Amino acid sequence: MKLKSYHSSFVVLMAVVLWLAACSKINVFEKNTVIPGHSWSYSFQPAFDFNISDTAASYNVYIVLRHTDAYRYNNIWLNIGSQAPADSMRFQRFELQLGTDATGWEGTGMDDIWELRKPITKGPIKFNKTGNYKFSIAQMMRENPLPEIMSIGVRVEKAH
Repeated sequence: MKLKSYHSSFVVLMAVVLWLAACSKINVFEKNTVIPGHSWSYSFQPAFDFNISDTAASYNVYIVLRHTDAYRYNNIWLNIGSQAPADSMRFQRFELQLGTDATGWEGTGMDDIWELRKPITKGPIKFNKTGNYKFSIAQMMRENPLPEIMSIGVRVEKAH
C-alpha cells in the first residue's frame, strides 16, 4: 500500500513540475526555414521576425544551418540583413565556416546530416529599441542554386 502512495505522489509531483515548466517564459527565439529541394537559390531569402521587449538584457544571436555530408565546400558566404523597429534593413556579408579538410564538419551530425549553430556577433549584444526585429538571409556563393543545404535559421537567446 505504501508503494502505491509513493507512486501516486510521484505522478502528482511530476504533473506539477511539468505544468510549472509549461507556464514559465522561454527567453529564446528560434526559427528554421527549409530550403526547397535542398538547393538554395539566390532568389530564396528567408526572413525571420521576433519581438524584443527587454532592452536592458544582452542577447546572443546565432545562425543555424543544416546541410548534408555531400555539401562540397568548407564554408558558406551569407548576406545577412537586420532591421530594427522603424529602421531600414542593413546588410553584412558573413562567412560561416562549416569545417575543415583536416578536422571534418563542425556542429552535430547524425548519419549524413549536419547541423551547425554559430554566433554572428562577437559576443552578446543589446537591442536598443523594443519591438519587432527582422533578419533576412541570402546565400552568396558562386554556385547557384547551392545544393545540399537543408535549412537555415536564426536563434536569439538572452545571455546569462
